[in-house]
Amino acid sequence: MSAGEPALGRPMVLAEGVRKSFGRVEVLRGIDMQVMPREVVVIIGPSGSGKSTFLRCINHLEKINAGRLWVDGELVGYRQRGGKLHELKENEVARKRSEIGMVFQSFNLFPHMTAIENVMVGPVQVKGESKAEARGRAQGLLDRVGLGDRGDAHPAQLSGGQQQRVAIARALAMQPKLMLFDEPTSALDPELVGEVLDAMRGLAAEGMTMIVVTHEIGFAREVGDALVFMDGGVIVEAGNPREIIANPQHERTKQFLSKVL
Repeated sequence: MSAGEPALGRPMVLAEGVRKSFGRVEVLRGIDMQVMPREVVVIIGPSGSGKSTFLRCINHLEKINAGRLWVDGELVGYRQRGGKLHELKENEVARKRSEIGMVFQSFNLFPHMTAIENVMVGPVQVKGESKAEARGRAQGLLDRVGLGDRGDAHPAQLSGGQQQRVAIARALAMQPKLMLFDEPTSALDPELVGEVLDAMRGLAAEGMTMIVVTHEIGFAREVGDALVFMDGGVIVEAGNPREIIANPQHERTKQFLSKVL
């Protein structure tokens, strides 16, 4: 096993009692979750249930107020010494964040850069890779998401689905150990959703550890190893996706699934 690979017996993500408030509003009210290497965990739930906030806590875009979060055995955003937590410096946080890929609802591509330049920019600027090395890998990643022939196109020349696939390639260019997807298809026209989900299916088949916030129940059923239903900042129900979708145990889960299926 290379130094960059997670220990298979250790969770890639471990959350214990995670709480997060914005002012007086408690958005996460004690989240416990475990995601093993190579697992695909799909999180569903109504708007405002805390799903996106939880993802942002995993890569320390948001600081948690209580509890503990580990990624690949290391505390997120903090170091523990003698029972006390010490916040990491911003450059240490940024280095750890570079190991976690994140794909948002909006594609966030640089409009003045071509597709291939968007994929190259992280490895060159953050990791100090040579442009030649980064370009070679970027081309391979665009091939992987089905856009090998669109490397010279600017974002404005691409459909929403194509832009989102470039965003996925850009996240993969940093060679992350974990991929977070925050409703990656919600901003897309319905006919473009499939091409993005296909790219994500490919990643899952290759063994990428993924946490996916989505309303795509078919994707959850087909690709997910675990399904988590969140509401009101807590996990209401979690387990095998096919079992939960076919036979939810909690009344709130039944109500939600009856509206989205």
